[in-house]
Amino acid sequence: MKYSLDLKKYAALARRTAAEGCVLLENREGALPLKKGAKTAVFGRAAFNYYKSGLGSGGLVNTRYTVSILDALKKEDTILVDARLEEIYKEWIADHPYDRGNGWGKVPWFQKEMPVTEEMLEIARSCDISLVIIGRTAGEDEDNMDQPGSWLLTEEEESLIRQVTENSRCTAVLLNTGNIIDMSWVKKYAPQAVMYVWQGGQEGGNAVADVLTGRVNPCGRLSDTIADGIGAYPSTENFGDVTRNYYREDVYVGYRYFETFEKERVLYPFGYGLSYTSFDIQPEIAGRNKESVTIQSVVKNTGTAPGRAVLQVYAEVPQGMLGNPLRKLIGFAKTKELAPGSAETVRLEIPKYTFASYDDSGKTGDKSCYVLEAGVYRIYAGGNVRDAAYAGEFYEDHQVLERLEERCAPVRAFNRMRPQIRDGKVSLCYEETPLKSAEIRRDVPGEIPYTGDRGYKLKDVFEGKVTMQQFIAQLPDEELITMFRGEGMCSGRVTPGTASAFGGVSEGLEEFGIPAVCCADGPSGIRMDCGTKAFLLPCGTLQGCTFDPELIQSLYEMTGLELRLNQVDSLLGPGMNIHRNPLNGRNFEYVSEDPLLTGKIAAAQTRGMGKMKIGNTIKHFCCNNQEAGRSTSDSVVSERALREIYLKGFEIAVKEGGARSVMTSYGAVNGLWTSGNEELCTGILRDEWGFRGIVMTDWWAKANYPGKDASTEAKTPMLLAQNDLYMCVPCPAENPEHDDVEEMLASGKLSRGYLQRTAVNILSYILETPAMIRQMDAVSPEEKAAAAELKAADRIDDEIEYYEMKDTGLEYDAAKLDPQQGRSDQFGIITKTGGELMISMEMCADLTPFAQIPVSVFCNEEYRGVIQINGTEGRWITREKNLGMIRQGKNAIRFFYGADGLQIGALRLRVIPR
Repeated sequence: MKYSLDLKKYAALARRTAAEGCVLLENREGALPLKKGAKTAVFGRAAFNYYKSGLGSGGLVNTRYTVSILDALKKEDTILVDARLEEIYKEWIADHPYDRGNGWGKVPWFQKEMPVTEEMLEIARSCDISLVIIGRTAGEDEDNMDQPGSWLLTEEEESLIRQVTENSRCTAVLLNTGNIIDMSWVKKYAPQAVMYVWQGGQEGGNAVADVLTGRVNPCGRLSDTIADGIGAYPSTENFGDVTRNYYREDVYVGYRYFETFEKERVLYPFGYGLSYTSFDIQPEIAGRNKESVTIQSVVKNTGTAPGRAVLQVYAEVPQGMLGNPLRKLIGFAKTKELAPGSAETVRLEIPKYTFASYDDSGKTGDKSCYVLEAGVYRIYAGGNVRDAAYAGEFYEDHQVLERLEERCAPVRAFNRMRPQIRDGKVSLCYEETPLKSAEIRRDVPGEIPYTGDRGYKLKDVFEGKVTMQQFIAQLPDEELITMFRGEGMCSGRVTPGTASAFGGVSEGLEEFGIPAVCCADGPSGIRMDCGTKAFLLPCGTLQGCTFDPELIQSLYEMTGLELRLNQVDSLLGPGMNIHRNPLNGRNFEYVSEDPLLTGKIAAAQTRGMGKMKIGNTIKHFCCNNQEAGRSTSDSVVSERALREIYLKGFEIAVKEGGARSVMTSYGAVNGLWTSGNEELCTGILRDEWGFRGIVMTDWWAKANYPGKDASTEAKTPMLLAQNDLYMCVPCPAENPEHDDVEEMLASGKLSRGYLQRTAVNILSYILETPAMIRQMDAVSPEEKAAAAELKAADRIDDEIEYYEMKDTGLEYDAAKLDPQQGRSDQFGIITKTGGELMISMEMCADLTPFAQIPVSVFCNEEYRGVIQINGTEGRWITREKNLGMIRQGKNAIRFFYGADGLQIGALRLRVIPR
């Protein structure tokens, strides 16, 4: 295995991914690509404040650089970017600086746009083309809203587009967003070109320049349906309630709804995207057997430019007793780059299971089964869901493809959508949703008799000297319970600044040779809150729009190597919740409204990292489809919709990608918080899908007993459900959150077998991680050298002002500190003697308790740990920390701030002589 990380190759792959995810929606009059020598005016504040990613745990990557769209275009030799317009913007921005907000969950989703002046319009009239860049961010803890600056354009943005379009020979609008926004303005102002360029990570600007200049032919396709307003999406009326949301739209999510009931409300259909060339697609059914159907199509480039096409295959299945969407995506493939006049034959073998329906009612006579109802199955294939051409049809007798048990069914009555067909016309009607009919009996895991310490180490299991059961038989109850708790944030046992450690998180567990395994956020790249640099990837929506799992897998092989060299064993991603509604604040982390596309992209990410022996944690399992009330809201959803829509992507990631780690969501599904849902975490995930990995909670999640409120103390339901890891606490051996595990074990309501089952899962996972290789001191010289090479860069050598320590210590003037995300503050101390350096810091953050605010502390450029708080909702608290030994004389102190929103009050340092 080669360990050297080629950052240039990494950047090239990310750049290609970001370019191939751009979706061209309009291109009238040949507006794009830019003509050679074109005088180009670049409008919009987002040209200067590029949104490289969304916010929250999925976006806090410390990058070495970020390339904006304007900076990338200015490097182009083939076009002329108007410098006068750039200076006009710079002068205005100097008086209207970037609004950073006040930290996690309190960042504005847009930046105020500059009013258009006559001078700016003169420039527009004098140039060959005007580019208008509109930017949006979004993220954790807050959803988008149906208001200007979020889902809608602001008045200033609309005015900008209107005036520039009216005064330019040609206008192209670029949308630098993480998710779709309202597009009703396109028809009103009619710019010649419109393109979603998404949030492209650190190489995003270069990627957009590649597409604009024609070096890359746009081949991204929409991973979501764009309708004529937020009210068109059937989930909107049941979105955003912090207590309970009824999924009345059932399986009719996104294009499944619009293609069945309201085609006329679609502005841009699912899978849509233009190219600088044209393609002819001639699909046919090439074969069929008992288990699959084969679709074949000749895809020919009939235009004048080289390009790639996406073949999308859809099924129209019989309505039968269950009712079905008129279109289901059942397969897709992306061609190689085709020269004008050349063609490629694409052949897809599609399992019939892909388009089977789940019967949660028993109407077909086969309750709790995936079935093919008797009737005609029609196949369509083409460039998007609306334009897919008829490829053929076949008849199927009623078949049961998989017989299961009822799991996670709703307990609250509600009505759900279904089609009604009369005289060949489809109309919308509702039916009662089947409710939970039976309790599944839980099998109590057997206990391994306790033997006491026999001297076995985990290394002995790795080498096959003892069995896992023999090893676990040594562990006492207190260590088994400790292993259930992850340690974090920013545990000192693992790579600095990361999200958590698990496994060997106590001295007792370390004595058994169990290493501490490191996991780090997140879906956009490695988040290390101590300031360590990492590569920022294109956002999840963009990756979905590539429709190219092979490309995504190649990119994530690089990510896997980067993780390994940073001694991070598991990435907390990908995020793969369904885009149920465009307003979900975290849609940028996720992939699509479609479960098949979501699953295929996530499986590719998983396989890519797996090649480097890095695990990833697919999340959030399941129904994390809004940020409002994400820890309090109950998703009331049918079992059919769960299985066909909200769990399907996870199923694909497990079965096809080999995912070995799953993170449960914060909230409840049908009354039971997912972290303690046995039917979800064991019944579906393990028993049905064959998952053999670990399940962890989201950070500081709650659980509940049936019919009870959720709480942080109720952690026994997690163990009963086979949710192996609670994430996370500062000192796992001390039970800092006063959970009920010891109490339940003592009372007999929890058996030792459950703890041992969890230990088997965790330790089996650890055996396959690089952490185990490090524990055995078996890391190769090549890997060590590559890791050292990666860390050699990024050293900070700023000038430092030194302060003399008195016997009583030093109170540093905190007003000199500037605690903004991504910044460092440095100062020095001069001590009369060496000893242990103690620090006391008064801290406040007017943010929710879910906000994570770390301050990493370095002494003489050696990492000494993190001072971590969560949002304090405006309360001042004091944190103290022992920073370890320092020398007599000069010592340099550096703080790195991992998040915004922090206020620092009194800051005191003192030395305990040794």
